Amino acid sequence: MSIRIIPQDQLEKSEKRTAENIPPLLFPRLKNLYNRRATRLRELAENNPLGDYLRFAAQIAHAQEVVLYDHPLEMDLTTRLQEAAAQGKPPLDAHILPRDAHWQRLLHSLIAELKPEMTGPALAVIENLEKASSQELEAMASALFAADFADVSSDKAPFIWAALSLYWAQMASLIPGKARAEYGEARQFCPVCGSMPVSSIVQIGTSQGLRYLHCNLCESEWHVVRIKCSNCEQTRDLNYWSIDSEQSAIKAESCGDCGTYLKILYQEKDPNVEAVADDLASLVLDARMEQEGFARSSINPFLFPGEGE
Repeated sequence: MSIRIIPQDQLEKSEKRTAENIPPLLFPRLKNLYNRRATRLRELAENNPLGDYLRFAAQIAHAQEVVLYDHPLEMDLTTRLQEAAAQGKPPLDAHILPRDAHWQRLLHSLIAELKPEMTGPALAVIENLEKASSQELEAMASALFAADFADVSSDKAPFIWAALSLYWAQMASLIPGKARAEYGEARQFCPVCGSMPVSSIVQIGTSQGLRYLHCNLCESEWHVVRIKCSNCEQTRDLNYWSIDSEQSAIKAESCGDCGTYLKILYQEKDPNVEAVADDLASLVLDARMEQEGFARSSINPFLFPGEGE
C-alpha cells in the first residue's frame, strides 16, 4: 500500500471512503514539538554515556522552537498539492522541490540563537557556516538530500538539517488536504517529502497499537502495519532486539530479507518516548545490530555519516 495526499477540493468524495479507515498520514503538530524533544533529550542525557551530545542536540531542538515562532511561514501550497496528486508524487519532494530562501533565513536565525551557548569546536562550526555563501549552503543542502554525505562534514550536517527540517515541517503543516492509502510501493519513504524515517512509534490514545514511521525531515508520520519490514515489506524473517529486556520501550525490528533494521518505540511502555531523542540515546542498540550484520534503514537528524573536519 502507498499513501497519496488528496487536495482540499477532492476531499468531499474521498471522505466517505476513508472515514472508517486508519489515518494513513499524520501531518506534523508543531506546537511544542521541539521543546518536547529538547526536554526528552535532556532527560535521556542523565546517566547516558552520550550525555554531552544529547545535551548539544537539545540545544539545537530548543533553538528550533524559538526560530519556529520568530519566523512563521506563509505559503499557498494548493497548486503544488494538485500537481503532485496528478503525478502521484509527494507534494514536498525534497529531491525536486525548489528551495525558497526561507530555509537559509532559518539557518542564520538558528546560528544567532545558538552562538551564545556554543563553545570550542561547535562554536567554530557555526561561525564557519555563518560565513558560508548562499551557494555553498545550497550545495551542502543538495548533498544531504542526495545522500552524498562525504561532501558535508558530520559536524555541519546537524545544523544544516535543522534548518531544512524546520522549513519542511512548516510547509507540511500548511498542506490543505488529507491522505488515503492506495495500492502501490515505496512505503519506506515519507509520502509528504520523500525522505526516510528516523524511527517508528507504536502509539497510544486514539491511535492505540498502530505503528507510524516518523519522518526525519518534515516531521510527518505515516502508518505501516506492524510485523512487516518497513523497508522491503516482507514478513517472513523478522526479529526483534532489545538491550534491557523483553519489556523494553525501544526495540529494533530486523529483516533477514533486506538486511536492515528500524527501531520501534512503544508508547504503552513509556508514554514519553520521542522519535528523534530516544533513537539518538539508544546507540548501544545500533552497535548491537551492526555486530549482527544489519544496516540502519533510517538516519537520525543529529547523526549523519560524513567526513569530519
